[in-house]
Amino acid sequence: MQIYVDGAFYSEEDAKISVFDHGLLYGDGVFEGIRVYGGRVFELDPHIDRLYASAQTIALEIPISRSDLIEAMMETIRRNEGAEYVRLVVTRGVGDLGLNPKKCPKATVFCIAGGITLYPAEVYEKGFKVRTLATRRNEPQALNPAVKSLNYLNNVMGALELRDTDVNEGLFLTTSGYVCECTADNFFMVKGRRLMTPNPALGALGGITRAVVMKLAAGMGMEVEEGFYTLFDVYNAEEAFLTGTAAEVGPIVEIDRRPIGTGVPGPITREIIARFHEYAENTGTPVNA
Repeated sequence: MQIYVDGAFYSEEDAKISVFDHGLLYGDGVFEGIRVYGGRVFELDPHIDRLYASAQTIALEIPISRSDLIEAMMETIRRNEGAEYVRLVVTRGVGDLGLNPKKCPKATVFCIAGGITLYPAEVYEKGFKVRTLATRRNEPQALNPAVKSLNYLNNVMGALELRDTDVNEGLFLTTSGYVCECTADNFFMVKGRRLMTPNPALGALGGITRAVVMKLAAGMGMEVEEGFYTLFDVYNAEEAFLTGTAAEVGPIVEIDRRPIGTGVPGPITREIIARFHEYAENTGTPVNA
């Protein structure tokens, strides 16, 4: 594996950042997880746009141009033949043990390209089991999850609740009890010809795969809405599924020991999955353009 770090490539064994990097010390930085399908980068511009928006929000200056950043990522993919997943990271950079970001004169940029598998293949066939988490989603007024930052402790705390359970994912609620998102994925429900997903104002990430699925559903003639939903709405949904860059689209068949719909992946979910795979395999930015 060849890993890009600040303008050079290193082996997996030799790729290093400083222990004084504020990305490590404080989670001060931003990242994107990006998919590659058949030598094409999936939704490249939306991912890079979101990276820059996250950096802008936390006043983090990316130290290379957008075109150079993209080329560094593309070269990383080229050097790691068969890579399906990219992690592009920008940290605040090296500073001291104090919190002040002004003590970090230059951001650190690194890129990893490899593989990723979040869930076993049979889960996609049989459907995901989900449980509501006791941990609540960060309040956007305190730490806005729209910033895809290196500090994922809220998500990690939710994932810890799933240890030694027979469920595949957890569902965050807000402190007001509204449904938000899963530990690593966006959440969708289907009722009739209506596709429902939590409003980003609640703290749900404006996911890239989420946006593609919403576009595909609209193309199926479905009414697509971003709303404020409770567990009552979830338990009475006819279908449900999750979306994410690494997870893609996963059907949900059970939440809190309650079957969703008939308890098997529903027809609308299956159609969306098929349309998503077709879209992913036939669009994207060529790595070797």
